[in-house]
Amino acid sequence: MTGFGVTEAAIGFALMLAMLFAGLHVGVAMAAVALLGADLYLGAPVINALGTQLWGATDSFTLLAVPLFVLLGELLVKGGATDRMYKALAAWLGPLPGGLLHTNIGACALFAAVSGSSVATAATIGTVAMPTFANRRYDQRLVLGTIAAGATLGILIPPSINMIIYGAMTNTSVGRLYAAGVVPGLLLTGMFMGLIAVLCLWRPALAGESEPRLPLGARIRALRGLAAPVGLFVAVMGSIYAGWATPTESAAVGVVAAFLLSFCYGRFKVSMLHACFETTVTVSSMILLIVAAAFYLNFVLGILGVPQALSAFVTSLEVGPIGILFVLFVFYLVLGCFLETLSMMVGTIPIVFPIVVALGIDPVWFGIFLVVMCEIALITPPVGMNLYVVQGVRTSGTVGEVIQGTLPFLGIMVLLVLLLIAFPGIALWLPGLAFD
Repeated sequence: MTGFGVTEAAIGFALMLAMLFAGLHVGVAMAAVALLGADLYLGAPVINALGTQLWGATDSFTLLAVPLFVLLGELLVKGGATDRMYKALAAWLGPLPGGLLHTNIGACALFAAVSGSSVATAATIGTVAMPTFANRRYDQRLVLGTIAAGATLGILIPPSINMIIYGAMTNTSVGRLYAAGVVPGLLLTGMFMGLIAVLCLWRPALAGESEPRLPLGARIRALRGLAAPVGLFVAVMGSIYAGWATPTESAAVGVVAAFLLSFCYGRFKVSMLHACFETTVTVSSMILLIVAAAFYLNFVLGILGVPQALSAFVTSLEVGPIGILFVLFVFYLVLGCFLETLSMMVGTIPIVFPIVVALGIDPVWFGIFLVVMCEIALITPPVGMNLYVVQGVRTSGTVGEVIQGTLPFLGIMVLLVLLLIAFPGIALWLPGLAFD
């Protein structure tokens, strides 16, 4: 174990990034680097501990929430709740400057509040929204941008699969992370809608003709379409904040409620259920493989003393927390251009989190900061996942048009990061209120 320090840790991290850029699966890349480090510096006992570590990582009550939230999102999509939700929001948001563009953001935020996945939000809202704009004279790039950017809210507004993984890897309360994501999520939703209003007031042609205002009675009746997602959000998040259930137990409650909704909407079929289970198994297996490999990498790095070495190195630099945060902001901004978000988050936590702890930065606040950086990566070319999901739903044109549409929203997200750094209370106020 002698001779291992910051330089060796940097070489290992660069090797892992090289494997990822070469197309190797992130779980395999992390496990390979961990095994190489164990072989060079620690020997057979640590290598033989691989199986035990993989089992211990996945035998987690907290991580059980991951497949449950994936299944919840699938049931909502295939159960017909999202169609009704979009129409209800359109009735209320359509008359605003920007018209149905606001509906895209609102629908993304509301679906995010029950699904926990940005990619699922982009695919779902894109599928529902695209036909609505077919015969309307909206700027196509802005339409695409609102869906791709709005869908990033899927991992910020709780429940969030990324927050569950971050909490499991850093031993941070998932309930506090969920509470911390509420205000930034609502703030970002409002900032997106404010940007749309400003753009469309400045250039009315972007939104075409204004949407007709429905009679009040019709708008009130349309609210029935919001009952399902709002009720699910209250049931899932309310049970956590009230202390009645853990995030995993609340996810199970949401799944049961989604089953009942599919029955009520007449969408329940054995084939639908099979498709939901199939997608859940595929997505959950991919996520948990990455998490298990990350836990083993954490185990090896801990024995090698990497957290202590990094902490000592950062202390020797005499750079304050704000300076390090701006360095991490640039680091994640660049990394997000080349890596998928889950890979970026899980692959860097073992290296970055010890630095954060050494500087006295609140782990809950940093979790929100990291999730927002993952959001930015979702719409950052050339590998921003949401860009290609929206383009895939669209089936025509080029992904360049999607990228152009997201650029104004990218600037808003960078502004949110700066606000979080300047005013940490944006993320920390609600957790303190709910749990302290």
